[in-house]
Amino acid sequence: MDAANQPSCPIKDYKCMICNNMFTTAGNLKRHLFTHTGEKLFECSVCEYRCRQLCSLRKHLRTHTGEKPYSCTECDYKSKTSSDLNVHMRIHSKNKPFKCSVCEYRCNQLCQLKQHLRTHTGEKPFACTECNYKSSQSGHLKTHLLTHSDEKPFACTECDYRCKLSRHLKRHMRIHTEDKPYRDPECNYQCSQSSS
Repeated sequence: MDAANQPSCPIKDYKCMICNNMFTTAGNLKRHLFTHTGEKLFECSVCEYRCRQLCSLRKHLRTHTGEKPYSCTECDYKSKTSSDLNVHMRIHSKNKPFKCSVCEYRCNQLCQLKQHLRTHTGEKPFACTECNYKSSQSGHLKTHLLTHSDEKPFACTECDYRCKLSRHLKRHMRIHTEDKPYRDPECNYQCSQSSS
């Protein structure tokens, strides 16, 4: 390959006077300088959030709008960020790179492995500040915290019923839909709730 056909490397003429990193454009250098000053020029119009880059602000705004522009090609999953979608896509893959060192458990996300390891260690890092309750999973603590609150975030769309847990709302909705998923195999009797 002659010199005329060789790919050219961009010339880095812009030097940071603080750390000596080199940049190809003045704009890149200017953005880099914010990492030293801590200055956050981009501000959310809805809340107090501030950031250094416009792309970070756009990503943050999705927490207010609920926009989920990234879609899974295998199922109905949608996400706010491409990185969340990439993590989700591992669910559809047979590749499970994370392996438990104690048993044969394998999974496709590091957070799943960390959660699983607590079944061996008995660790319960999520503690209630109101009582002695502890849990190995943050979601279980979040559900538990509702027992100390008057908050009832789940509301029926057909009547005034409100409740603390989504499973209670699901059970309640059977009143309106007449769904009876529980059947006695002996006599074919159907009902909306299982016996406890």
